Amino acid sequence: MTKTLQCISPIDGSVYAERPVMDPDKAAALLGRARHAQKAWARRPLDERIALVNAGVARLNEMADEVVPELAHMMGRPVRYGGEFGGMNERSAYMAGIAARALAPIVIEDSETFDRHIQRQPHGVVGVIAPWNYPYMTAMNTIVPGLIAGNAVAVKHATQTLLVGERIVRAFHEAGIPEELFVNLFLDHQGTEALIGARAFDFVNFTGSVGGGRAIERAAAGTFTGLGLELGGKDPGYVMEDADLDWAVDVLMDGAMYNAGQCCCGIERIYVAAPLFDAFVEKSVDWVSKLKLGNPLSQETTIGPMANRRFADMVRSQTGDAVAQGARPLVDPKLFPEDDGGTYLMPQILVDVNHQMRVMREETFGPLVGIMPVKDDAEALTLMNDCEFGLTASLWTADPERAARLGAEIETGTVFMNRADYLDPALCWTGCKNTGRGGALSEIGYHNLTRPKSYHLRKKQA
Repeated sequence: MTKTLQCISPIDGSVYAERPVMDPDKAAALLGRARHAQKAWARRPLDERIALVNAGVARLNEMADEVVPELAHMMGRPVRYGGEFGGMNERSAYMAGIAARALAPIVIEDSETFDRHIQRQPHGVVGVIAPWNYPYMTAMNTIVPGLIAGNAVAVKHATQTLLVGERIVRAFHEAGIPEELFVNLFLDHQGTEALIGARAFDFVNFTGSVGGGRAIERAAAGTFTGLGLELGGKDPGYVMEDADLDWAVDVLMDGAMYNAGQCCCGIERIYVAAPLFDAFVEKSVDWVSKLKLGNPLSQETTIGPMANRRFADMVRSQTGDAVAQGARPLVDPKLFPEDDGGTYLMPQILVDVNHQMRVMREETFGPLVGIMPVKDDAEALTLMNDCEFGLTASLWTADPERAARLGAEIETGTVFMNRADYLDPALCWTGCKNTGRGGALSEIGYHNLTRPKSYHLRKKQA
């Protein structure tokens, strides 16, 4: 009996989409054809590859009227936000724009006697294992530069966003990308790990849980397959006494609550200089209380359901444990009657929290944030670093030098000042500790999707 993958819509619990799991041999054959097609693709001029990839992105944009409600059905993001096209287009355009520079040879010597240089060589077949929370943006972080660099690409999406890979691949094929070069895979965990273990991929980029990252590393063990892993996060914000309070509240609350808190770099814990603490909390509660929880297909909804009931249950569990240990929830449940105990989960702010509570240590990935007062930078730094993850940290101050000093001591991949929850495509998207390894976007993203190849060409005898 053929196993199927089912996307259960968080809107109403119905089966929104299903696809059969690919036969392992057929999936391996598909990747074999991609490997063969990659050789001819890599020989095409760079400008031609860039133009075709740009055409693929443009064709995907033409599908927006289908994509946006489809995402709402699959993972609950409100249609009012228009999907992920803004960030996707910004990243894709930037990576296409820097390709010639990023992939240019490093010339050491070009004389009558020697030609010595280093070229960037595509890996071959790049596997993209994409998450459900931002299934377009995260996948395109690798798809666009991967193809431009001369690789074949195979994409496998989370079951919660089952149709995304199929749609991206269709758009690119319709724009002229060779069908055998760029493929979509419907696989379960076992099939994915088997292909990695068989070295069907030359590089794998995975975005997901720490447990998922460990499974990928185990599958790749001994194959020497290159890996890029973006895993968990517990990103902190620190509001200093000289911060613009209203600005900090607006950005940090948006960073904590947008996409129902289901953001890799969402704000999950906030430390506030003691003199500003009461005012920051009061303004934050007011901000969150104005959110509108409801059906994501409604234009009025600003916070939709969580993607899956078990994700919402995890947030409720963290909240309950924290309250049992003395934390105080400040957002009135009466403002959110739509919270049904299932996927529809009200946003919440907790105070009187500490680092003995799960809510301040474990990844939450939901519309919940804990806020603590701190007496000085040293205490804030200690608390920010008291975490197994390191993706981003958001510092709020009018003093860039102070932010830079603190940033140098924070164990994180990106330091923000007066900003949060944003990927700058010119900067490397990376993390440390249990957040993973490798890096996407920027010129470094191209380096991770290629390997260096050295040429030492002696033209004549000295």
